[in-house]
Amino acid sequence: MTAAPAEPAGLVRYRADAVVPCDGSGAVFRPGVVEVAGDTVVRVGPDQGSGGPEPSATDVRVRGLLLPGMVNVHCHSPMTLFRGTGENLPLLEWLQEVLWPREARLTPDDVYWGMSLAAAELLQFGVTTTSEMYFYEDAMAEAVLDAGSRAVLTPGVLQLPGHRQDDGWWQRRIDQVRDFHRRRNGGGDGRLEVGFGPHAAYTVPLEVIADIAAAAQELGALFHTHLAETEAEGVRFEAEHGRSAPEALAGIGALDGRVLAAHSIWLSDHDVELYREHDVAVAHCPQSNAKLASGIAPVTRLLGEGIRIGLGTDGPASNNDLDLWEELRFAALVARLHDRDAAAMPAATALDLATRGAGEALGRPELGRLAAGSAADMLLVDLDDPAFVPLHDDPQLIEHLVWSGSSRLVTQVWVAGRQVVADGRCLTVDVEEASRQVQVRSRRLLAD
Repeated sequence: MTAAPAEPAGLVRYRADAVVPCDGSGAVFRPGVVEVAGDTVVRVGPDQGSGGPEPSATDVRVRGLLLPGMVNVHCHSPMTLFRGTGENLPLLEWLQEVLWPREARLTPDDVYWGMSLAAAELLQFGVTTTSEMYFYEDAMAEAVLDAGSRAVLTPGVLQLPGHRQDDGWWQRRIDQVRDFHRRRNGGGDGRLEVGFGPHAAYTVPLEVIADIAAAAQELGALFHTHLAETEAEGVRFEAEHGRSAPEALAGIGALDGRVLAAHSIWLSDHDVELYREHDVAVAHCPQSNAKLASGIAPVTRLLGEGIRIGLGTDGPASNNDLDLWEELRFAALVARLHDRDAAAMPAATALDLATRGAGEALGRPELGRLAAGSAADMLLVDLDDPAFVPLHDDPQLIEHLVWSGSSRLVTQVWVAGRQVVADGRCLTVDVEEASRQVQVRSRRLLAD
């Protein structure tokens, strides 16, 4: 592993050919500057030439376009261990027959290496923050800290096949997550946040979900769950409970805190109203939704209702990569197909879902934007590529970013002011060793 280069001390002024702050203003600065003090952005604006408001800053000239680090709001990153398995199956069959029996064999070391490989992949794509739902959360936390990335960790609450399932199991698991929150929340100088991740209303008893939600609300923690993902799931749930899953969760108080509902495809008008009333945020995962034939979420309607939405890749076993650039482009495409409207999701809106909108969906407005007080998480895009030719005005630059830009153009990445990617290569993870570990461990996990 190659150590990341030492960051300049004191105030650092990054001068770039362009800066797109993704702060909701629509601003584009060509050329632009981002000034960073430690792990925080202190100023963003046009490049005023030599000097500036703080002439004692260290100037760093970067060639290309600076963006805020992207935010992946729904992921199961250690599933790199299961990439490419159980293909061409619908969601429930894939979970029950392929994924869950194999996840029951996981060890903490498996999760560490699966997360490490994913962290390198994410960072090289310019994704600096992920919201994770998975098991062996301490191993996952160590991998995130070692990689120098940022994560909201919501330990999965789900009984896997083969695990001990006595009457006290659910409470012990809630207590484990509480303890994890006590030990790890705010760790890594703030790079770790801890929430709760009950899998779904169709896999976790409603009374248990109520207890989990109460614990999350008491701690001000994120409650992160799968909701309204498939049509069949919704039909079965209503047949059993006499109401939709969102209605059931609202009825037990589970929507009263910080809630992130992944997928949210099959929503009734009343469900949408509940989301709006309770300020439920949505993790939109269009590629996974399409690959599993789950459906197309009504994203433009939800945005029109003022519902917070961020993009997620879902896990690398159902997508099968962690490239949020592909996700934002596909989100715009399927929104236009769903609405039959070529203007349904402009490029700027798609980019927002991977940056500022994603940070707001997590309740973390300091993420996904470059503005005074925001986290110093940034990525640099190569503008010398033909993807940006011709370029005549600032709006066209945003169009190029979404419609012809890609993760292959990400050259440098910083998290909390520390450089973690240079020349497109992750500096903090031994990718060769992580790949070897995942290859060997996957073979064991997939053995019949």
